[in-house]
Amino acid sequence: MGRRKKENYPLIESLEITTLAAEGKAMGRYNEQVVFVPMTVPGDVVDVQIRNKRRRFMEGVVVRYVKRSPLREEPFCPHFGVCGGCKWQNLPYAEQLRFKTDQVHDQLSRIGKVALPEVRPCLGSAATKFYRNKLEFTFAHKRWLTYEEIAAGGDIAAAPALGFHIPNCFDKVLDIDECFLQAEPSNEIRHAVKQFCLDNGYSFHNCREHVGLMRNIIIRTASTGEIMVIVVFNEDAKEKITALMDMLSERFPQIISLFYVVNTKWNDSVGDLEHICYRGKDHIIEQMEGLQFKVGPKSFYQTNSAQAYELYKVAREFADLKGTEVLYDLYTGTGTIANFCARQAAKVVGVEYVPEAIEDAKVNSAINAISNTSFYAGDMKDVLSDEFVELNGKPDVIILDPPRAGVDERVLEVIMRAAPERIVYVSCNPATQARDLAILDSMYEVVAVQPVDMFPHTHHVENVVKLVRRA
Repeated sequence: MGRRKKENYPLIESLEITTLAAEGKAMGRYNEQVVFVPMTVPGDVVDVQIRNKRRRFMEGVVVRYVKRSPLREEPFCPHFGVCGGCKWQNLPYAEQLRFKTDQVHDQLSRIGKVALPEVRPCLGSAATKFYRNKLEFTFAHKRWLTYEEIAAGGDIAAAPALGFHIPNCFDKVLDIDECFLQAEPSNEIRHAVKQFCLDNGYSFHNCREHVGLMRNIIIRTASTGEIMVIVVFNEDAKEKITALMDMLSERFPQIISLFYVVNTKWNDSVGDLEHICYRGKDHIIEQMEGLQFKVGPKSFYQTNSAQAYELYKVAREFADLKGTEVLYDLYTGTGTIANFCARQAAKVVGVEYVPEAIEDAKVNSAINAISNTSFYAGDMKDVLSDEFVELNGKPDVIILDPPRAGVDERVLEVIMRAAPERIVYVSCNPATQARDLAILDSMYEVVAVQPVDMFPHTHHVENVVKLVRRA
């Protein structure tokens, strides 16, 4: 059988970019066909080399700017357009928020097909740089070369990298000089670790051959100023691990929680592995409205601490608690929302899949002297049942904050049989949220919608919906 003939894709000249699209893309139209072009903004006129052609759409890259949009802003990061993060740095923040509002309305109405009130304008983040409290960097034995470097020619050394994966390339890592997502000493720690490894002959991981000692480094910086660092190694090389961890302890005394993990698996997930506390506490503390929250190495905590406070205030407002209600917080994580709302409710019941998170949730209640919470660990569709509701009391209000996949239909069925007066649905994926709202629509009316921007310069948007039981 012969090779399939490589298709010659067209060059489209003077394509006008008319709007933003899903997943951070922008688009124009050519002969009534949609053309997606990354890194462009509405108002750009560009020559586009098509790289992918389908029946209903095409995808391409800019080869020349005929006219630059007046909306454009100069990206502040030198890695913009290569690392794949912060794709909207070239778009004014007000425009980002406007599109996120429109995106939520479009997905809820088009996918959910439910009656909606006016969607509130997306709540912007006060900080649009250095807003993340957690970043994970990847080691690679060979750094990604940019197209500009390759085009320039010359002798390019195959140097190792410590940075971020190139989009859609599990084995390609861009070496990061400075990242504007997390405040110092994040960049300083990353550079110090890389230089120490280079100076002392530590090998960087080759994910295709699964060799090389250094795999990942995770840095968590709390709003309280506390710092946690987790270093992931590919083998239990005691002497090298000790030397690197001692360097971090001595050079960065502000690291109050220092861990390492030995991961010999082919994949990078470490949630199922032992996290060894090398020095300091086994957690850091986040703070919100006078409450303290313990965050361990496996804990989930919203990665934009300041904006998480705004998100939780919206959820609490929508819950409309008077002090007498039984509140269920489903997908509670480390009990952040549960404890945040506990003082306005008679009783709070939290359910979460991860046992370590539930233990943290209990600790978070204890350290804040909150005594009206109870927490359960297990798969939501197994834990939440009619018997569970009978045991813990019929909920007056339910707060849902599920993962991106949304809520299992069996869980929604139990919720509707429990028939709370109000449901507050917090979602990081308005598309799956819309699907679930369509199921709830027979019993519940959407009365408020508030998008919240947790991740400036990206297409991601958190959304909070208030539902009330129909009369």
